[in-house]
Amino acid sequence: MKQILFIISLIFFSTFSFGQSKSELEIRQLENYWAELLDKSDTTALLKVWSKDYIVNNPAGKIITGNDIIGFIRNGQKFPAYQRIIESVTFSKNIAIVMGKEISQPQKDALGKEQKIVRRFTNIWVKEKKVWKLVARQATNIANS
Repeated sequence: MKQILFIISLIFFSTFSFGQSKSELEIRQLENYWAELLDKSDTTALLKVWSKDYIVNNPAGKIITGNDIIGFIRNGQKFPAYQRIIESVTFSKNIAIVMGKEISQPQKDALGKEQKIVRRFTNIWVKEKKVWKLVARQATNIANS
């Protein structure tokens, strides 16, 4: 019985570990990490994760920089918590492209009704001196539910 459990465990963990490369696991962890930093308003740590040239095409259609976002946070803006669902991580040399969707925590609309915001996103990471840095992001709201 112990041998059967061992073999099943070995197959399960082998399948899981070979399903994703080391780089993909690292990018997925970084995606979760920087989302936590944004939720905590940790500007010091965000600046370490983002490239110095970090740029965002936000859901409002405005192009802003990492420094703009840091300014918003320091002025008291709180970004809504959201669930990020990564659907694809693709690599080309030292570039990682992450695509998926995000579902925000319910927020009240103009009529006081709680609405979730669903958006599509693309995040671009570049490996600089053996460290992944987030260099660009694009996010578009697609639906309310």
